[in-house]
Amino acid sequence: MSPIDWIAALFTLLFGLAFGSFLNVCIARLPRHRSIVHPPSHCPGCKALIRSLDNIPVLSYLLLRGRCRSCGDPISWRYPAVELATALLWLTCFLHFGLTPAGVAMAILCFLTLGLAVMDAETLRLPDSFTLPGIALGLAWSVISAPEGSRLRAALFAALWSATAAGILLAIAFSYRALRGRAGLGLGDAKLLAMFAAWLGPADTLLILFLGVVITALYGLTQLLRGRAGAATRLPLGAFLSLAALYTVFAGQPTIAWYLHFFS
Repeated sequence: MSPIDWIAALFTLLFGLAFGSFLNVCIARLPRHRSIVHPPSHCPGCKALIRSLDNIPVLSYLLLRGRCRSCGDPISWRYPAVELATALLWLTCFLHFGLTPAGVAMAILCFLTLGLAVMDAETLRLPDSFTLPGIALGLAWSVISAPEGSRLRAALFAALWSATAAGILLAIAFSYRALRGRAGLGLGDAKLLAMFAAWLGPADTLLILFLGVVITALYGLTQLLRGRAGAATRLPLGAFLSLAALYTVFAGQPTIAWYLHFFS
């Protein structure tokens, strides 16, 4: 890479760390229907406000040795992990797509997807405040990325496919409820898949659905064999769909091409 590319990569990492810190606030508050603006960041144990010097992404966690300066309570490892993951995902977007509109768009999608993955893993909730704007941004990207002259058609197709993807999961959810008498999938999962459909299109969405279901099934089977889950245990499908989506952003097309070559 040229010196300019190295500088751009460094700034991408720094911005990723900063936005990862903000993402932690969203993860901690949105599933619980709390404001991300007020109150300011504070220790959940002693309620002491977190000073600016103690709020530096990753570095503050290391300097504080993972404990609150005021009360000594442990700080969840999730905070530096999300900050670092956001930074690395944004750097990967830069390296994979370059400093292009596609690179910026995929960085936004990765930000939303990582946040939703962690929220679902922690709370089994996928807040509308992330999925619905995510769908709108995906539809906007389908228009921006389409060739001029076919943008209206691209928007209509993206909207139709997004609704279809949501409908697939809703049909599965209603069928499961009818057969088993209890909910198997949440509406949030349908909105999440609709978001991925709006951003990535049919082929990538089907790959996400396939990989997400397989990973969820393997996780559930592992937990069942270890005695940590039962037949009625709820699994975070949204988290695994999100992991599949992050894979698909960077490796979806080669994976689909590899699969299709068996039929050529």
